[in-house]
Amino acid sequence: MKKRWKVSLIILGVIALLFVAFVIIMSQAEKNMAAMPELPLEDVDLAAIPDGTYPGSYSAFPVEVEIEVTVQGGKITAIDLIKHINGQGKAAEVLAGMVVEAQSLQADAITGATYSSKVILLAIRDALTGAAEK
Repeated sequence: MKKRWKVSLIILGVIALLFVAFVIIMSQAEKNMAAMPELPLEDVDLAAIPDGTYPGSYSAFPVEVEIEVTVQGGKITAIDLIKHINGQGKAAEVLAGMVVEAQSLQADAITGATYSSKVILLAIRDALTGAAEK
């Protein structure tokens, strides 16, 4: 009987630890999401970027994006989403086309996909700033 009691306590302790870890992870995710709309998003001087295709990425748990941005003649000609882990933010994928059309990162977030929208825009900025630094 004592052995069964000890095993039950160990199992209960492990479950409690997993629950605490889950609460901490979710709290961090909520904090990331709350701060996301406030992140600045300045346009990049496209004229300063050499022609080419540039990788970019951004991650803010639970959203992760990897993209490739193609620039020719000082204009964004294509944005390809390579990876988009999005939860419910799949609708934000249209944002890439909106940025190409506007030639600007100042595109409106997609309703219902605000965080995915911001992460996609930040990944595009990452690609463009990386290209400008080359």
